[in-house]
Amino acid sequence: MYADNTLTPKEALRLCALGAVAERPMRYGDLAGFVRHLTSRIIGPSLDLMGTSIELLRYEGLVEAIEGSGMEDDALLALTDAGRREMGSLLTARLRPATDLSKLVIALKFRFLHLLDAAERANQSDLLIESCETELNRLLDLRQTVAEGGHHLLEWLDHDIGQLENRLEWLEEFRDRL
Repeated sequence: MYADNTLTPKEALRLCALGAVAERPMRYGDLAGFVRHLTSRIIGPSLDLMGTSIELLRYEGLVEAIEGSGMEDDALLALTDAGRREMGSLLTARLRPATDLSKLVIALKFRFLHLLDAAERANQSDLLIESCETELNRLLDLRQTVAEGGHHLLEWLDHDIGQLENRLEWLEEFRDRL
């Protein structure tokens, strides 16, 4: 964890994997696919969130193979007592204030957009719309795949999807005013 008791990117992945196995035992390959799918749909591809090792979780005694032996035979993994404690610790960690650099970049684009010629302002407006559409499509895809058993995640996704739909509408109106 960071000094302020917030999760590092690797710990966020660890929480994702441990939480999935806490809900129900999962095959090694299914767990890896679940973690990759969920994280990439929420934040997009990220080098910071590449590959937490499920083998490391096994080595640390947080998950155990209850059927099979490991990655080579796609073992069925279950959470151990130590894994449940670790998941609880990660799940109750503090939240870090939003530090997304892209928010700053977007704000700066809007702040200085008037310095560009009309064609480049239109190009930047289209770029912002495209970025919003990409983010919206990621969340819509995620929502579709977790529609069954997503619990509170569905509520959160619906909220974020609504915000993105409003943002997209605003960006399109903004582009039309340029």
